Amino acid sequence: MNRRAFGISLAGLTLPALSFAQGGRQQAAVQNRPPVARTETEKRILAVLDQMRAGGELFQAVPVDNGRMLRLLAETSGTRNAIEVGTSTGYSSLWLCLAMQSAGGKLTTFEIDAARAAQARRHFEQAGVISMVTLVMGNAHEKVGSLKEPIDVLFLDADKEGYVSYLQTLLPLLRPGGLIMADNVAMAEDYVNAITTDPRLDTVFFGRFAVTLKKR
Repeated sequence: MNRRAFGISLAGLTLPALSFAQGGRQQAAVQNRPPVARTETEKRILAVLDQMRAGGELFQAVPVDNGRMLRLLAETSGTRNAIEVGTSTGYSSLWLCLAMQSAGGKLTTFEIDAARAAQARRHFEQAGVISMVTLVMGNAHEKVGSLKEPIDVLFLDADKEGYVSYLQTLLPLLRPGGLIMADNVAMAEDYVNAITTDPRLDTVFFGRFAVTLKKR
């Protein structure tokens, strides 16, 4: 029986390897299929997400599978209040909205670039989710301190050198059992160290994507 293992080494930290038995022969990779809309609301949001990809209306956005992971984790954890640092043109924001639209949740998202924020707002309007999104313009380091309500999900996809600062500011607001998701963590070594050494947290890595649980 042949075994193959995959892992990542980051700043001296070896992230868990994924291994699988191949039964003595090469197996074809299983490809993710696009989601099938259950409601007209979901269909509308997915259509805008497709439009953004097809039209190149993305700027440093998460890959589609990571977007779907955002939706799956946020929806299964019953998210009603999500915070996003780094709106860009709204691609990951729409996945979070998709997770919360049936439960009446809300998203507060922070973006420093005015042009990208304006583009995101258009996408929110096209997708019919503008009423559930608060888009905050400006430097998130100066703005996130105004948040007061408990947070269910926090998504970080902004300046990587600022991840630790965002974590320190917002972790007290994250409810026990809440999730922190962060993209491009290979560029944020201090953050990786913070989320893997804090006894209050438990983290798993999916390539460049980190998912962290605040323990109950």
